[in-house]
Amino acid sequence: MEVDCINFRETGYFSELICDYLDKKKELKPFYNRMPELNNFKAQIEEKAKSFPKENRKILRAALKRQYEKVNTSENTGTNIDLLAEANSFTIITGHQLNLFTGPLYFLYKIISTINLTEQLNQEYTDSNFIPVYWMATEDHDFDEINYFNFDGKKVQWNIETSGGVGRLSTEGLEGVLEVITSTFGETDNANYLKTLFHKAYLEHATLTDATRFLANELFGAYGLVIVDGDDVDLKRLLIPYAKKDIFDQLPFQVVSKSIEKLAAVSETYKIQVNPREINYFYLKDGLRERIVEKDGTYFVNDTEIQFTAKELEEELESHPERFSPNVIARPLYQEVILPNLCYIGGGGELAYWLELKAYFEVLDITFPILLLRNSALVITEKQSEKVKKMDLSMADLFLKQNLLINKKIRKISNIDIDFSSQKKLIEEQFADMYKLAEETDKSFLGAVKAQEVKQKKGLEALEKRLLKAQKRKLKDHVVRLTELQNQLFPNQSLQERQLNFSELYLEYGATLIPMLMKSLEPLKNKFLVLRN
Repeated sequence: MEVDCINFRETGYFSELICDYLDKKKELKPFYNRMPELNNFKAQIEEKAKSFPKENRKILRAALKRQYEKVNTSENTGTNIDLLAEANSFTIITGHQLNLFTGPLYFLYKIISTINLTEQLNQEYTDSNFIPVYWMATEDHDFDEINYFNFDGKKVQWNIETSGGVGRLSTEGLEGVLEVITSTFGETDNANYLKTLFHKAYLEHATLTDATRFLANELFGAYGLVIVDGDDVDLKRLLIPYAKKDIFDQLPFQVVSKSIEKLAAVSETYKIQVNPREINYFYLKDGLRERIVEKDGTYFVNDTEIQFTAKELEEELESHPERFSPNVIARPLYQEVILPNLCYIGGGGELAYWLELKAYFEVLDITFPILLLRNSALVITEKQSEKVKKMDLSMADLFLKQNLLINKKIRKISNIDIDFSSQKKLIEEQFADMYKLAEETDKSFLGAVKAQEVKQKKGLEALEKRLLKAQKRKLKDHVVRLTELQNQLFPNQSLQERQLNFSELYLEYGATLIPMLMKSLEPLKNKFLVLRN
């Protein structure tokens, strides 16, 4: 495939904060450790190697061996799990919710970015091993965010009543989703593969965690991807001392709140992604994941009758660490405590909240990872690419707001000049003389001159709009084709990767899809990629 590049800022789909981070705005330097550049990983390796306990490696390896007991583990993944016990092995990690059938297309981009970066690092730093990790967000409880995927502009949804961490959910009832898939995907070889993949993942595994692990392993196991489930008692035990500082000392609440104030002071345009709570842990059991809150020295599990004294809660934490589930503030720390990690790869929203956390990591003496914006891409099929060429559109044109794109195209193809810029300039030149005359005679006339200039410019703009509207009607076929094309490439006027499920591209490209993306996506490119035949 041919690959075109566009600056993230120019797409119009990325926040000011993320664009400033990518542009290395100096005021943001206190909020990250090192920029995601190949030569910066040397220092990151040295820093992590000094701070990561050897014992944690053994615990991690044992936990992963247990998690993979019933998984058809590839040779590459098995080797990588064993390598994690070695002092010169490090991880590159991405995380994602347990979205039904992977959810949005960028699930693939996250993992491919992670795998490709480890391969690049393995070539550059041959004395170390670099292992790609996908962190399953098994403890999240927002079922409505993950219970569907989009296909052909429609929502394919799993409707059940549920509560608690989604990873523990039973997969019962997903036969109905398979029926929808069967009736909509068609009968091609690619469609039959997808239906079989869904059946094996969701109808042959008991929980959503097991189903998602199977699915990710089927897609990426050959590349050595290691899948981590944080809902693990032995891994949670490593978190105990940090959970105590959060629950009883409210350390992250104090430190992160100050970081947010400093970040907001850099620019009033920055949207604060998440705010810390006094306690950043949930109480987790089957069917239950509720916040722990403190009032007058007693600790309550929100919306339940469960309560503890401080001593009882500490004993509960020591005895049952698996019942304490970190929230969005505490989970990044958990990942870095249990993994010999160098870099976190995520979307713009994820990096935005990671930028709030560096001071918190420093207080706890935990190495803060390099933050890398995952690859983003627009995939244009061969038919769509032909349409782009016929309409004489540039890649940058495609990212324009629809009304701007239509106006630009109509102006370009119209046999009438609909751009009145020269007339406006002529008015400005004429009124320049009138301003000068007013200055030399009676300055009180300046306001009247200005009003007349504005009136004439507005008149021209009104004529320009009417003429453009008339040309749109005349060139209606062009407008319709242009609108249809952009709506295909930007469903709901959003990025393709946020709307499409990978199945739509798999039906088009089949087994070549993932190798094609592996070849095209460059994690350190720092550009939005347009992939076209």
